[in-house]
Amino acid sequence: MNTAQARIVIEAALLSAAQPLSMADLRRLFDDAIDPAAMRELLAGLRSDWTDRGVRLVELAGGWRFQTAPEVAQFLARLHPEKPPRYSRAVLETLAIVAYRQPVTRGDIEEIRGVTVSSQVVRTLEERGWIEVIGHKEVVGRPELLATTRQFLDDLGLRSLDELPELTDPSAAVPSGALVEALAAVAGAKPYAGGETGASSPPEMPDPEVLALAPEPGELNDNAVEPVPAAEGNAP
Repeated sequence: MNTAQARIVIEAALLSAAQPLSMADLRRLFDDAIDPAAMRELLAGLRSDWTDRGVRLVELAGGWRFQTAPEVAQFLARLHPEKPPRYSRAVLETLAIVAYRQPVTRGDIEEIRGVTVSSQVVRTLEERGWIEVIGHKEVVGRPELLATTRQFLDDLGLRSLDELPELTDPSAAVPSGALVEALAAVAGAKPYAGGETGASSPPEMPDPEVLALAPEPGELNDNAVEPVPAAEGNAP
């Protein structure tokens, strides 16, 4: 199989995949006959082929995928005017602390935020696939240690946590809205999720406007997700 044919196979696999494909997945297409270095050359060539199109090939923490170019998001949004959920201040601040200070316990989060972290807030982030328990801290009670997931990086279009925007003061506690700014900086790239049928579907990644901090009725009884009224013209 020549280079052109190999690119066609890789392109077809990536366009039909519902999730990013790892290097191991891509090499499996050819029974591992193509080594990692050669595979990266093929991917680089394929990425170059799609540079000036509405869909781009990118590398994320979970592997490689096609995603729509940021400049076409406002047009695609007209096909899917529904907004995703609006996450509350409590959810976003908790996620920010986990992202920038991980691994952390709920006690660590409460110390930084200065309020009790409700179970619903943590459950919301776990159900979204953005945080997970990775172990227990060796102290009295052995509290759970929380960290972000690979899904969190993939949804933000990042390869690693190093690509999160730097905090103004790394030594300070994560400020209110820090993650909102971080998400806004990277949320321009929307995933292309073709699935087995090849038909695109709107991504679930919240856009910067939706991630604006929602008002809190009370910190000790935070609503984890607040409904958003229907509106048009917002990217999914």
